[in-house]
Amino acid sequence: MPLIRWQPFHEMESLRRQMDQLFDEFAGMNRETSSKTWAPAIELKDENDHLVLRAEIPGVEGKDLDIQVAREAVSISGEHRYEKKTEEKGFYRSEFRYGSFQRTIPLPVPVENDKVQAEFKNGILTLTLPKAEEVRRKVFKVNLGDSQSAIPASENNQG
Repeated sequence: MPLIRWQPFHEMESLRRQMDQLFDEFAGMNRETSSKTWAPAIELKDENDHLVLRAEIPGVEGKDLDIQVAREAVSISGEHRYEKKTEEKGFYRSEFRYGSFQRTIPLPVPVENDKVQAEFKNGILTLTLPKAEEVRRKVFKVNLGDSQSAIPASENNQG
């Protein structure tokens, strides 16, 4: 078994980084504006002649969403609104995020952005994005032409 040399300064540096990270996390919980912004989780699926984009946006009403579809990307933005309630007791802890969010999702193929269908139900936004006509998969029959020009299978296997 090889001996590993102890490096005390390396260990101290590692401990310092871990402590800095711990204090940064505690300080981030007390700030109103955190450096980490929330963005909805998405799922993008190819369904032959159209794409289906689903975004998980809980706690937001449809009227608070702004959805813009270009030929190459979809932009979803909105706002989590905070409702003030007057209570005698205050919060001990709140991990809900309030404020605006935005997410832009690049699309793998161009879409017909004027024919998009949208549904927003139970916090899930579903967009059906028809692919542009030039990128839809078209099936063509291939004509081999004259059967005399084809090589018989027995001649093709000779080395």
